[in-house]
Amino acid sequence: MLRSLKPMRQYIILASDGYLGGVHDFYFHDDSWVIRYMVVDIGNWLAGRKVLLTTEVLGKADWDAHTLPVNLTRDQIEKSPEIDTDKPVSRRQEAELHKHFGWRSYWNISGADLPPALTEVGNAEPGDPHLRSFHEVTHYSIHAIDGPLGHIDDFIVEDAGWVIRYLVVNLSNWAPARKVLISPQWMREINFAQKTVEVALAREAIVNCPEFHPTDAVNREYEERLYDYYGRPIYWTESGSCHEKK
Repeated sequence: MLRSLKPMRQYIILASDGYLGGVHDFYFHDDSWVIRYMVVDIGNWLAGRKVLLTTEVLGKADWDAHTLPVNLTRDQIEKSPEIDTDKPVSRRQEAELHKHFGWRSYWNISGADLPPALTEVGNAEPGDPHLRSFHEVTHYSIHAIDGPLGHIDDFIVEDAGWVIRYLVVNLSNWAPARKVLISPQWMREINFAQKTVEVALAREAIVNCPEFHPTDAVNREYEERLYDYYGRPIYWTESGSCHEKK
């Protein structure tokens, strides 16, 4: 099911043996648009500390109670490697974290068998250039092929695999009360230095696309209208299909 990511920053995280903390942020990969980690603030019982937890440890969410359970104990999390979430997360830090919890490594490097390059650089290793913070990217400016358009307001995520399916765009340069959805697959470039996202669509097309209402669920009917409007291949079938516009 498709969910809005912004409200989840108010959710409570429950360990297998009790309250853990609150969601502080999410980290996603800007090449795959998959959310890799939640940043959990456990300051209520470990002052000032935040931890990274992979989305793979999440159990079944209670969307009405706004809680997300994880299949880890508070003791396991307390003993996990400390990571300064205010700085870029390095691949070595990720490897140490995955080794501690016994998580599989999505980058195809075993936490128990680091290559020499990572062993030597230690904490001096730079952050993963593709691992991005939701908090950081929200409010980036959106530019169509013919000029500025608005800014990112939220992400829409498929909760089954934690894949970001859409960016919620506030058309602040044109109609501040109007919001639309844009798929990451329709982008041309993200400039993190300038905090801008370029979309391979014209302004007029985006402004006139089916409007998104945050209070309404993103269902398949709405998605079909959106993809048909842009003449883009759909993602929810194995082969996809495309209704090309003339």
